[in-house]
Amino acid sequence: MLAMEVSMSHSVAGEPPSAGRRAAPLTTAVYSAAEWDLLTGLPGRVLVAAVAPGPGRTERGVLAGLAGLDAVAAGRASDSDLVRAVVAAIYARHDGAPQPVERLTDLVDLLAACRAASRVLGRRADPADSAAYRQWVQSVAARVCGAVPSPGERRAEHPISPADRRFLDRLGAALGLG
Repeated sequence: MLAMEVSMSHSVAGEPPSAGRRAAPLTTAVYSAAEWDLLTGLPGRVLVAAVAPGPGRTERGVLAGLAGLDAVAAGRASDSDLVRAVVAAIYARHDGAPQPVERLTDLVDLLAACRAASRVLGRRADPADSAAYRQWVQSVAARVCGAVPSPGERRAEHPISPADRRFLDRLGAALGLG
């Protein structure tokens, strides 16, 4: 079993936003504490679920986890104020100290959380921010699933296994992307 810890450094969290961008949009105030916790916690939950084994899926190694962390961090460069604010909150929450990630492998709960986040975004977010957030969250799982082919598998022939494709499809549907 892969025991994963997430460490977010001050150097990454403390980077200034890109020119002309706010570090956190003023619109985050429209979310309740529970809604904001849902939005900021979902990318990590998706990463953990994508790394974990499931029906027809094998547990992935450190490289896949790192690919997922890289996908989360890539949100810093998003055109979406919401995505950048969520990433900033994730990094600020971890304050540079390693934090254990709760192992949430129950796909039913994860998909319910994705649907709940989509409903929150539908009520409160700008449609472009909503779409960007949902696509970014799915990209975290896609990066993990495509990070490292199984032993003996050539990436060009089988970039994502059928089980991983089903996982990504179900995730996309729960996020309202498919």
